[in-house]
Amino acid sequence: MAVKADVAVIGAGAFGLSVALHCALRGRSVVVVERKTAGSQASRRAAGLFKSVQADGHRTALARHSIEKVLRFEDWAGVPLEVARSGSLLIARTDRHKAILARETERSRGWGVNLAEAGPDRATYYRTAGPELAISCPEDIYIEEPDSLIQAYLAACRLRDVQILESEPAVEILTAGGPTSGLRCTGLDTANQRIEAPVVVDAAGAWVRQVAELARGPFPRCKVHVATFRHQLLITEPSADVLESDPIVRVLDAAVYLRPARGGLMVGGFEPDPLPLDPRLQHESFSTDDVPLDLGLLRKLGGQVEREAPLATAGPVADLRGGLFTMTTDGRFVAGPVHSLPGLWVASGCNGSGFSFSPTIGEALADWIADGRPAARLAPFAPDRFGEVSDDQLVRQGAWQYTHYYDPAD
Repeated sequence: MAVKADVAVIGAGAFGLSVALHCALRGRSVVVVERKTAGSQASRRAAGLFKSVQADGHRTALARHSIEKVLRFEDWAGVPLEVARSGSLLIARTDRHKAILARETERSRGWGVNLAEAGPDRATYYRTAGPELAISCPEDIYIEEPDSLIQAYLAACRLRDVQILESEPAVEILTAGGPTSGLRCTGLDTANQRIEAPVVVDAAGAWVRQVAELARGPFPRCKVHVATFRHQLLITEPSADVLESDPIVRVLDAAVYLRPARGGLMVGGFEPDPLPLDPRLQHESFSTDDVPLDLGLLRKLGGQVEREAPLATAGPVADLRGGLFTMTTDGRFVAGPVHSLPGLWVASGCNGSGFSFSPTIGEALADWIADGRPAARLAPFAPDRFGEVSDDQLVRQGAWQYTHYYDPAD
């Protein structure tokens, strides 16, 4: 006997769980299927950073809304969530990046973000080693352990009777209809059962392309235009040189971010030559656990700021982890309906910010699904905006977006 629901979500990461929760809040019955366990792929390996300043005013407004939703998570979701209200420092050390940061600061103030020039010695673990521009952004926050957001989503979903089916891989997206009525999505099959649902949301993270291609029928193959790349970070052993009250630090010219973590220092960065990892080209059982890690490369990234933050290269490593980013050619999300197959929706294209945007993207998708009217907030993220894009183009342009995360307009 088939399971019936209003909405079926494929993928129990931050995007998928947020869509599920917000659909349930709009009174829809929801089933989530996950081939592994909830949050086990990219989400639990995230840095947990929420950055209010984005590349344009639209995404900045969405980012600030996500911060607001996370800060009052218990008010609307009914589950407590601990958040570090740390603020952040944006730092530029070269003339070119000082100019970029100055332009970004002026634009962001016009979008209503509270930014101010700050002395660089505002973080215990980061000390100036020369002339640099430091901008303070008090709105920025982080979640100490990213899994706590996943657990909060899960708890809030279960309060609304959302079914979470783990170790339940989707194997086919079902369609029905004909020449007169037109084809549409009607649900999905997993390895164990059938789920009938007029709305299916593909939120499968690095596997989003494979999942979209599970929709079979007399129509063009459903394509999601993302390229997948490795991203790494480390956390040092606890150190007296890091205070819990210290802010996040982002060094634009080094493409490196730092924050307090477990009493030590988190060090992450955007590699100049990122490693593409398309799961379609890996063995069938491939998961994020299999992502190859390169401590030497991460230490090299941290070495760009070793004068200012010695722990970035000298601190003993307590945790080294890596995840998979889904990058698009224009640096924007892929979120909305697939027009070639009504009933199929996508939530992907994290571009390094999926964890932090998940509250807003999930809310906007659920509103669109529930109301049946296009959500203006998602207009720039339409899945079909790209046209034909080759895999080579996806990888090349996705890599550019990755390496230019801190200077996307450069």
